[in-house]
Amino acid sequence: MTALTITGGTLIRPSAEDTATGDLHIDGDTIVDTAPADAESLDASRLCIAPGIVDLGVFAIDAPGFIAGGITRAALMPDQSPVLDQEALVRYAAVSGKPELWVHPLAAATKGLEGRDLAEIGLMQRAGAVAVSTGRKRIADAGLMHKVLAYAAALGMIVVTNAEDEGLVGEATATNGETALRLGLAGAPAIAEAMAIARDIMLAEDTGGHVHFREVTTARGFDLIREAKRRGVKVSCGITPAHLLLCDVDIGAYRTFARLAPPLRSAEDRDAAKAALGDGTIDVICSGHDPRGAEAKRLPYADAAPGMAGAETLLPLSLILVREGLVTLPRLFELLSANPARLLGVPGGSLEPGAPADILLFDADKPWKIDSARLAAAAGNTPFDGLPVQGKAVELLKGGRRLVNPNG
Repeated sequence: MTALTITGGTLIRPSAEDTATGDLHIDGDTIVDTAPADAESLDASRLCIAPGIVDLGVFAIDAPGFIAGGITRAALMPDQSPVLDQEALVRYAAVSGKPELWVHPLAAATKGLEGRDLAEIGLMQRAGAVAVSTGRKRIADAGLMHKVLAYAAALGMIVVTNAEDEGLVGEATATNGETALRLGLAGAPAIAEAMAIARDIMLAEDTGGHVHFREVTTARGFDLIREAKRRGVKVSCGITPAHLLLCDVDIGAYRTFARLAPPLRSAEDRDAAKAALGDGTIDVICSGHDPRGAEAKRLPYADAAPGMAGAETLLPLSLILVREGLVTLPRLFELLSANPARLLGVPGGSLEPGAPADILLFDADKPWKIDSARLAAAAGNTPFDGLPVQGKAVELLKGGRRLVNPNG
């Protein structure tokens, strides 16, 4: 770590009305307001300077994929092997990515994520857990979820949960509709999401806890969250670029890379997601990073594991939303960086003096084609394979330390 001045770039401050050309000064691991006397210079002409991305809810620690995608902090879901339901496991996960990456573990809400007995959340918080999570599924027992929200509220932690009613979803692999019917896939009604959201909003309102739905993807779900926010309920939600840019017809001829959880929705729900992004209902854009190898994806559609490798494509796909006029660049980095950091209570998401020097330099116009076979991530299971995009990370600094970037 040395003193550094990044010059001539387009500064993206999440709290600003617009971008501005200027310099950014770093002293050691911190952003400062004036250039240190011995500062080295880094020319960022034609590049954007933004806070490093804070990815809320990844399923694997994948440093090459994260660095290539401009991610400096990642909130790790508890669905690991073994499950992050003990103090020692959380402590190990919290140091596993350093120094290149800060991993922030989410504590399992219940032992083994089985939805029966509360885990030792307080001990896991002391070991480094920044939030509580129900994992890939929700807690079916409303009484137990009520306790989780109340306990987490007392500890000042949010609860990250899944928004699907398991009774309605069952073994479904798609959303009910013409595509599922035509392909002969088991489908579940989209209201399975809204039903889960409605219950947990009421529990959050009663306990004073904060519930964060990791991914919301339906019009009815957004309506419920929008109304709850108006009432002052502590509720927030995230979404991936896949659910903003794709719909169920993109399953195509049983494309297992497009088998996601939650599944792709109708075009109407996708458009509702874009509207929710524009009106501020959505708080976070996340990668949903879940790398799956060939043994999990090269199977019949119903047998393939859901999930996508999203870390490396998060930035270019999100920039499509800027080009479509749905968000500005400062607003995009609120969604990618500032809001996740705020919700988790971790440093980052800012270019203001005193903030950690977690800095992303990217070329917003650099053209490239997503190629699943050439991604730096642990696996290339992306539904966007072959898509031409623009925007790529060029330099990444973590705590003022320049990382080796495979894109550089």
